[in-house]
Amino acid sequence: MSGPPLADVSVYGLQHRPAERPKRPWIARWSVLGSQHSRSFRTKVEAERFRRALLVAVESGGSFDPKSGEPTAWQPAPEALRAHEWARSWLAEQWPEWAPRTRRSAVEAISRLVPLLVSPSAPESPPGLRAHLVASLAPDVEGSDDGAEAWLRRWSIPLEQLSAPLLALVDQRLGQTLDGGALAPSTARRFRSTSRACIRRAAELGVIVSDPWPAGARGRSRRKATRTTRAVPIRSLPDPATMARLIDAIPNDRPASRTYQLMTAVVYYAGLRPSEVVMLRARSLELPATGWGRISVTEADVGVVGLDEPGEPKTGPRSVPIPPALVARLASWIDEHRYTAQDLIFLRHHDDPASAAERNPALLDQPAQEPDAEHRVGLDHLSKGQVAAPRRANTLGRPNRPAASG
Repeated sequence: MSGPPLADVSVYGLQHRPAERPKRPWIARWSVLGSQHSRSFRTKVEAERFRRALLVAVESGGSFDPKSGEPTAWQPAPEALRAHEWARSWLAEQWPEWAPRTRRSAVEAISRLVPLLVSPSAPESPPGLRAHLVASLAPDVEGSDDGAEAWLRRWSIPLEQLSAPLLALVDQRLGQTLDGGALAPSTARRFRSTSRACIRRAAELGVIVSDPWPAGARGRSRRKATRTTRAVPIRSLPDPATMARLIDAIPNDRPASRTYQLMTAVVYYAGLRPSEVVMLRARSLELPATGWGRISVTEADVGVVGLDEPGEPKTGPRSVPIPPALVARLASWIDEHRYTAQDLIFLRHHDDPASAAERNPALLDQPAQEPDAEHRVGLDHLSKGQVAAPRRANTLGRPNRPAASG
């Protein structure tokens, strides 16, 4: 496409309008053949990046479209694969190998990435764009927001136009909340890791010549603001005697509290994850009359909360020894509720209208207990690292006897 002579293209300085308090106070202005054009931006950095892109197009002798005012090089060929189309293709490729939680995490990250991979001249995204992406990025799901799809088709850039400077800004924005604040380091790291994997895969398959994503900023992982630790301070955990009192204090006047009491006991004494506890069946338990028992951990809830979707445990099936105190609690629970071998002992099926209290009305007559201050403090510590000691014992294949705090 031919364009106007370069003498008829002028790029002006940035304009700032703070008094009006607009959402996009920074304005880049330019003219083509005397026709004025402008784009507004949320930050000065974004506006200056757009202005520099215009200047580069002018200095390189590129032509401009008189109607849109944009360099014609910014208008991709119809057959070019755009970023939002590639993101959907990548998700469809990876989808069969991912567990449901991984799928949701990837969709969340890509819904943050796609709106950032747009033309510098793109107007403000339509309301509900991210919600539309979260609902429609999964394979075989069609979006219902025609306005959002039209905006993506118009402004999403071709993969071949991805550059290190653009992706450096994208990398920075992936670490921010929607209002410009800082995300939690673990969340930012997850968004960046998933987004980089998406672009890297395009390079591996030859869709683009090379991976343009720049390396992370030097020293980012060592900065105090982004540093994370998963270590549990062992001395802050309750000792076995305190933990026994905490578990005994959980029941109240609600029948479900007794379920939570036993689930907490299983988490503490057996070191199971909550997703594994809710999928325990009676057949998975070895409960001898005396001595230590055993739990065969073969299932975990891997679906959306409440949908009871069974899958393999995160670290694979395993056998866990359990102490006599937990054996007695579980045996009493199963006898009391009359569970069969196939029954889930904690999770209620959607097609089963009877709750535990409906099966056994005697469960409704439970005394209420209110944990004292000591118990509440101990439960707070428990929520931070209650399974550290039991898991360590299970790994070594020994009966799990949590060490008393020193």
